[in-house]
Amino acid sequence: MSFIATPQSLHFDAPLPLQSGASIRGYDLTYETYGELNATRSNAVLICHALNASHHVAGVYEAQARSEGWWDNMVGPGKPVDTHRFFVIGVNNLGSCFGSTGPMHVNPETGQVYGADFPVVTVEDWVNAQARLLDALGIEQLAAVMGGSLGGMQALSWTLQYPERVRHAVVVASAPNLTAENIAFNEVARRAIVTDPDFHGGHFYQHGVVPARGLRIARMIGHITYLSDDVMNEKFGRELRQAVSHNGSGYRFSTQDIEFQIESYLRYQGDKFSEYFDANTYLLITRALDYFDPARAFGGDLTRALARTQARFLLVSFTTDWRFSPARSREIVKALQENRRDVSYAEIDAPHGHDAFLLDDARYMGVVRSYFDSFAGAAR
Repeated sequence: MSFIATPQSLHFDAPLPLQSGASIRGYDLTYETYGELNATRSNAVLICHALNASHHVAGVYEAQARSEGWWDNMVGPGKPVDTHRFFVIGVNNLGSCFGSTGPMHVNPETGQVYGADFPVVTVEDWVNAQARLLDALGIEQLAAVMGGSLGGMQALSWTLQYPERVRHAVVVASAPNLTAENIAFNEVARRAIVTDPDFHGGHFYQHGVVPARGLRIARMIGHITYLSDDVMNEKFGRELRQAVSHNGSGYRFSTQDIEFQIESYLRYQGDKFSEYFDANTYLLITRALDYFDPARAFGGDLTRALARTQARFLLVSFTTDWRFSPARSREIVKALQENRRDVSYAEIDAPHGHDAFLLDDARYMGVVRSYFDSFAGAAR
């Protein structure tokens, strides 16, 4: 049984310096909290979200059907991240389109909607903004920071930017940077958006349109990379959407019709995504993914980059995740071990590809539960 979640918002007037050299002022951060902060303020857990998620990590919204948080199977009373014991915070990042200040909002400097003029943001910028939110909540140190995929990059960055403020870091299905192949997928998706005639250089709001076609294609490309070949074959195979036998082969050889079930599924995902996600936000967040590389300042030496960390770590990867493969998690584990850090690692044999970090797998959930159990008493 899920609990009722309530979004909250905090306004920040002080300018936030960004990695690009720009700054942003007069911004809002939307967030949710679950559980209770203890008297010593030592049981706070920050959950960092991935590309198309938000602050709504767990619970449901009152009187709204199908409004479960994106990690509701992970966070809640009696769940692996147990809100009977931990005070959990989910924050919507700057530049997103789910409440925090982003391209859809008005720039207080100009009085106009930001649109394509919203400043470039990075993982490090998000972490700095999250730290300001924690300051406002009176939380000096986190019991843990946790995230999957892009959220895992933020969790890792927390241990580098604010090492003294993090006791534990849980990094799931993530990587120390993107491979060239991953950057290529992101670029193809971005090109689909910016070449949509309705994009209008990112100022489509002024034209009363949405680059829906570009967003649909971007989502379809992304969704293919989140699933494993095994899962797609098992769910869809080469199954036709409906029986056809016009020429005895079972195919109509049409260039327009949706004939295979996988085509229908991908178009459904693309259509749904284009209805709720902002195109400029997609460009911003995928760029933040591309830019993240903490080892860059150390000549590519990840061991030197992670020497600043003080936290204990749990890393989890999934065997069929080819977008953020286990080898990438093992790079982080190796660098941490070379720094003599306390690190646990679980490689889960799961068939679901990258999306496995969002799904129920008894072994995966058990690993996370055991890890949080190991320090719940100290947090309490």
